[in-house]
Amino acid sequence: MSEDTAVRTLPAVGRLLEDPALAPLISRLGRGLVTSLLREEIEKAREELLSGKGRGDAPGAEELAKAVEAQASTLLRHSPRRVINATGVIAHTNLGRSVLSKDAAARVAEAATGYLDLEYDLPTGKRGERVSHVAPLLRRLFPGHAALAVNNNAAAIFLTLRALAKGKEVVVSRGELVEIGGSFRVSEILAASGAKMVEVGTTNRTRPADYEAALGARSGLILKVHASNFKVVGFTEEATVGELAAVCRARQVPLAVDWGSGDLVDLAPMGIHDEIPVSRILDEGADVVTFSGDKLLGGPQAGIIVGRPDLLKRIAKDPIARAVRLDRLQIAALRETLSAYVRGKEKEEVPTVRMLTMTKDEIARRAADLIASVRAKSPGIAATPIDGVSRPGGGSSPVGELPTTLVAIDHPSGDAAAFEKALRRGDPPVIARIQDGRLLLDMRTVLPDQDEALARRVVEACVTR
Repeated sequence: MSEDTAVRTLPAVGRLLEDPALAPLISRLGRGLVTSLLREEIEKAREELLSGKGRGDAPGAEELAKAVEAQASTLLRHSPRRVINATGVIAHTNLGRSVLSKDAAARVAEAATGYLDLEYDLPTGKRGERVSHVAPLLRRLFPGHAALAVNNNAAAIFLTLRALAKGKEVVVSRGELVEIGGSFRVSEILAASGAKMVEVGTTNRTRPADYEAALGARSGLILKVHASNFKVVGFTEEATVGELAAVCRARQVPLAVDWGSGDLVDLAPMGIHDEIPVSRILDEGADVVTFSGDKLLGGPQAGIIVGRPDLLKRIAKDPIARAVRLDRLQIAALRETLSAYVRGKEKEEVPTVRMLTMTKDEIARRAADLIASVRAKSPGIAATPIDGVSRPGGGSSPVGELPTTLVAIDHPSGDAAAFEKALRRGDPPVIARIQDGRLLLDMRTVLPDQDEALARRVVEACVTR
């Protein structure tokens, strides 16, 4: 059969929709979607026939029905998918950062399926403010300061710069003009806010005197930025928050600190010394601090701004504040997360904090249980515990390391990359890491209810060649 003849025999969409082979799909997927997918499959077949790449004859109704079903399955399957994070990176940006607590997740479900007093004041019957649901908790966590929550920390710093320094100069160290994931650059967000950037110091050394020399009549504020996911070592010097606060007080300009990681607890006892709790930054003299809600804080995506009440009032009144506000699901999750901190229950209730504070011995016991479960299912699999480190993740503490016990598993083929691929492509997907040619699993970031599924997936991936 010639290509032109084959093309002429392609069935019409209207006739196919009446074919019994398509009836179950139409019933399950709807006539509109099936029609659209049929047209795509027929056009694909037409192009293959005309190019000579096809098999030479036109597909029939049953074949097209199978193709449509496969397309629909890919299109409509649940996404994003839940995965097992065995990397040991706690606030893993590519895996959704922090895991919500069970209570926060329950509040999100409740908020999603009913009406709420989101912007309605029940005592007065008048319009309310959505920030009122989280502001009292934030004020209790940061006494003497006002607070505002928006949809992420990039929005928080943008709004702060716009409200306090639009049309003015912002003094920032060259060593803090960082770029983080997604090509987010401090210099670009600063320019977009309408402020003019004044760079001071050098990449590796910036002193308080550099900031002081740059301040003038057009200065709006000094900005100090969290170094995020890198660390400059060696011949270095940077101005502390306390030193900058003294400069700002003397020159009567605000000090804003972008402290993206947003930890509320002291992580020094866990061995992380380069992350300072937000409360300490405020105590050292920062006028405004912005930070993320879904990194070390352990809540939903959010950007939180805390600081002097007069400055927060100006920030909240900026028109952009409405454009970057939180939705009701974020508010429900953030309030429940903050509630755990207010009650002093963050280590028990907030998964991110629980993972950060797990000891190496605790993880070693879970690693031993995983090894025993894997060997019970398949005695020939080589799985051994080894020392290693976990990382906070989320662009926080670039040099921070948490001692852990890893499970090293050798694939029968000796191909660690193929093993990792098999784990990643299974159900549920397992995200692991390879180091020195071995596949490593870190139980610190594996949720307790995923242990059995992880053991099963390891066995499946080992027996699959």
